[in-house]
Amino acid sequence: MLIVLGGLPGTGKSTLANALADRLGAMHLRIDTIEQAMRDAGQAVAGPEGYLVARSVARENLRLGLPVIVDAVNPIAYTRKLWRETAAATGARLVEIELVCGDSTEHRQRVETRTSDIDGFGLPTWQDVVDREYEPWRTAEVVDTAGTSIEEVLAEVIRRGRLD
Repeated sequence: MLIVLGGLPGTGKSTLANALADRLGAMHLRIDTIEQAMRDAGQAVAGPEGYLVARSVARENLRLGLPVIVDAVNPIAYTRKLWRETAAATGARLVEIELVCGDSTEHRQRVETRTSDIDGFGLPTWQDVVDREYEPWRTAEVVDTAGTSIEEVLAEVIRRGRLD
């Protein structure tokens, strides 16, 4: 099973991915971590490089029969297509979840008050989030995280994705 989480920064993707990985015994591939490791190694990250690395790692683990969770903004059709192709190539069931925070005040507060848990990783500002390119995602289940606990979001994703 390949679970793809997407959404703007500050919507709760990494928090949910950690909870899902724990619940399902799944591998968690976080694009931010991969891209920061690439930068730390002196590699330029200017496009889909981190997504392509994650895709290769996901393929190997899906072929072993391991569930994989991808935690990434997935802002454009190209990155989303990578995951559909990966699921098809490995015979994995694909679950696409787009997280949103329907309360802009809460969303802004989350973005402005969080701290990075990745050494050297620079978090986006609220203006970065507002200005970010983000295409409509027509194939994902949309889950609003505003005013909800991680337990509530986890239960909703499990229900919507039929993960139990």
